[in-house]
Amino acid sequence: MKKSAPIWLVTNAASGSNNPEALAGLEKAAQEAGINIERTIHFPADELPSAAELDAAGLEVVAVFAGDGTVNALIRSLYGWGGAVLVLPGGTKNLLFHRLHGQREPREIFAALALEEARRVRPGIIRCPQGDGLAGLMAGPGTAWYDVREAMRQADLAAMASGTAQAIGATLAAPMIACSDPALGRKEGYPLIMLTPQSGGFVVDAYHAETVQDYLAQGLALLRREFRDGPSDRLGLVPEIELASVSGEPLGLLIDGEKVDCAARVRFRLVPCEVDLLSTETS
Repeated sequence: MKKSAPIWLVTNAASGSNNPEALAGLEKAAQEAGINIERTIHFPADELPSAAELDAAGLEVVAVFAGDGTVNALIRSLYGWGGAVLVLPGGTKNLLFHRLHGQREPREIFAALALEEARRVRPGIIRCPQGDGLAGLMAGPGTAWYDVREAMRQADLAAMASGTAQAIGATLAAPMIACSDPALGRKEGYPLIMLTPQSGGFVVDAYHAETVQDYLAQGLALLRREFRDGPSDRLGLVPEIELASVSGEPLGLLIDGEKVDCAARVRFRLVPCEVDLLSTETS
């Protein structure tokens, strides 16, 4: 894009790395690179911009500085748009951001955008009937910790206490889930399976725990978004997989950190993103 061309910015104050100081720093980095942030949209107080709205404003790029859930909502709402989405690190782990930009700082990304060095890509994402996972998804009874994480966000101590007890009980008592097609890993299943999109497929990681203490440690890691450090088995890289509840009960499912309802058996496949994303990675 041309250096003087304006962009719009979507933010979400509830996201992990999103605060007034961080937003001010981001705007300063854009200004120093000669990028004009013409309008800032504060989701969810403001509605996400539509493709028609962006086209009417003559925009080629919309940036998003938020967590995985907001990034997911914006990108999916713009499927089919002719412009491009610039993902910035406004969340806790920023998995999609790092996939597109590695360890670059926002000032480096804005500089690349101004110099027209950012390229348009359509990376593989994970699709299932319940939605698309751009950063990744988790399935299994271990996702019961989601409600505790939401209580933590709202500083609801009572809900945190009751939710923690319920989450431990759910992950100990609930039926496990297994990779049914192709058959991977343990037949008896796991409390948590994570799918992470990469080039050529998505990585399947199965997390396990054997005691109440293990489940507590794993759950707390999930709350901190550090679940990748827990005990796990790397089951492979596949373009498609079916996950199934061992007992036939519905799966617990988090898509880009957002809880969704689903059946006892769900198929996931890798598909290209349906709108261009901007990347500064050279590989």
